[in-house]
Amino acid sequence: PLANSRVYVLDRRLSPTPCWVSGELYVAGAGVARGYLGRPELTASRFLPDPWSVEPGGRMYATGDLGRHRPEGVLEFLGRDDDQLKLRGYRIEPGEVEGALRRHPEVAQAAVVGREDEPGDKRLVAYVVPRAGDRFSAPELRTFVSAILPAYMVPSRFVCLRSLPLSRNGKLDRRALPAPGEVPGEEGREPASPRNPFEEVLAGIWSEALRVERVGIEANFFDLGGHSLLATRVISRIREAFGVTLPVRALFDRPTVSRLAESIVEAMKMGEPSSALPLESTAREGPLPLSFAQQRLWFLDQLAPGNTVYNVPHAVVLTGALDLPSLGRSVGEIVRRHEVLRTTYGVVGGEPAARIGGWEAPAVPVVDLGGLGAAAAEETRRLARAEARRSFDLQRGPLLRLLVVRLGTASHALLSTMHHIVSDGWSTGILVRELSALYGAYLAGRASPLPELAIQYADFAAWQRRWLSGEVLASQLGYWKEQLAGVPVLDLPTDRPRPAQPSFLGRNHSLVVPQALCEGIRETARRHGATPFIVLMAVYEALLSRYTGQLDFGIGVPIAGRDRVETENLIGFFVNTLAMRANLEGDPVFLDLLKRAREVALEAYAHQELPLERLVQELAPERTLGQSPLFQVVLAFQETAREAVSLP
Repeated sequence: PLANSRVYVLDRRLSPTPCWVSGELYVAGAGVARGYLGRPELTASRFLPDPWSVEPGGRMYATGDLGRHRPEGVLEFLGRDDDQLKLRGYRIEPGEVEGALRRHPEVAQAAVVGREDEPGDKRLVAYVVPRAGDRFSAPELRTFVSAILPAYMVPSRFVCLRSLPLSRNGKLDRRALPAPGEVPGEEGREPASPRNPFEEVLAGIWSEALRVERVGIEANFFDLGGHSLLATRVISRIREAFGVTLPVRALFDRPTVSRLAESIVEAMKMGEPSSALPLESTAREGPLPLSFAQQRLWFLDQLAPGNTVYNVPHAVVLTGALDLPSLGRSVGEIVRRHEVLRTTYGVVGGEPAARIGGWEAPAVPVVDLGGLGAAAAEETRRLARAEARRSFDLQRGPLLRLLVVRLGTASHALLSTMHHIVSDGWSTGILVRELSALYGAYLAGRASPLPELAIQYADFAAWQRRWLSGEVLASQLGYWKEQLAGVPVLDLPTDRPRPAQPSFLGRNHSLVVPQALCEGIRETARRHGATPFIVLMAVYEALLSRYTGQLDFGIGVPIAGRDRVETENLIGFFVNTLAMRANLEGDPVFLDLLKRAREVALEAYAHQELPLERLVQELAPERTLGQSPLFQVVLAFQETAREAVSLP
């Protein structure tokens, strides 16, 4: 016992126990508090009259700890006798935390336990039964409880249950509470997914350190159960995965995956010119520049006018009653919102220039095949092929075409075709989301629910031209010239000679990867600080090297090119292709090859701003029409889910 305090070991009748006989530890003396604030029933059960006190009204505190005396005078601790917890040096009454949770208007029941699912990693976990539905907001509950309780009493995990498990006599069965991670959607909402390889690798590191199945990019490290010791482990893994050393303080200052990933990219680009030029709206006077990617497509169109290689067609079947006026109005609003859909491309002063046209609601033509019966399906496919193969005039426009095919009173096909110069795969998702939102609103007689766009694609093109110059351009070019100097052509052993000019005639071969193999790829990525894409890149490099006997070659990797938040909801042509160099010198084992692929990929993503066409222009490799420069194979890893057209 400390000075001015006493410790008793007492049995159930509050009598002292002899040596070797266990009992509950009671503390008495000057250090005993008056009771629990605002909890008279809990105070009465824990703070009892002290029969051995020489002071009137003396009290002793029932600790809930079990102990026993040994003959040599040692007081031996044996564990807990009640639900009270001791976590990182603090005593915690679960009932006090449960009471705070139940004060929230959306919480019907709550149970709090200390779990040690991994040895040495004890955490406070709250199980909550909401009053309505089966969802709740963990961040909201955490904020609510934090305003009532000290930080050490705030649970690190919140698990949503439909009901609490009970024993046969109707009491809470704490042993039957499931481990965090065994309950789907336990945090009340789906975690936000990583948007780039840096966030994906970092989320994998957090998942392993925190023992959480999925980590959202906006989740707080410390809210998920992180602490200073785990922070040190995470910083160590970051050093291993990214090759940069961050101070532990960085994790405290930026405790989410999204913000810490920004710190990693900044550290990787330390010493390079800043890319902080703001992306703002630009003046519309005079000729507007094309982006570098647009300029390449414009140039190819000049070489082969009417070529349909860069048409982007889509066809969907709509089942149910279709309101054509609402559909037409929705399309018109999308064209109004996104200037790039009413932009044409010509020549001003010998240079390509963009011209934004005025807005008017485009007509959506309708072809009625309702009278064809069984032949309507084949005729629809013929129309879809014809639309996909119909060329665009970049100088006259429009560069978005729609056609509705009526198959019956409650069945239609919607055919859309855009030219790649105004769209990419990401843009298709935006188009589908906005069409669904607008159609539903107009059908119900409401106004558009979509906020106005702060910038347009023309603003991005002008910004790209301003920013990618001077020191920034020199820095980007310096990196890529060093990476790709002397990269050889990949000589694939094809069964037929490569044609002198591409014919664009090819075949697709599809296969389904078994679920178990997919899980193995994800687990390998997580275990070695990589992403599934990087694992597949290493596999691809090994396969190509085996086929060709080459140890050095380039691989093209398409990326979304939307690393600024301002471009996330903008239709336009942002996609870029990175040239990643494979290195199999020294006969590496697979894990060594994986590390090399990871390093190359992460460095490439940190320098992704330079468009491929500008890089080829600067490097000026030997060109032939039959082969693409810098790389002759591509690995496209499409992670964005397809948007479903859902119209009321």
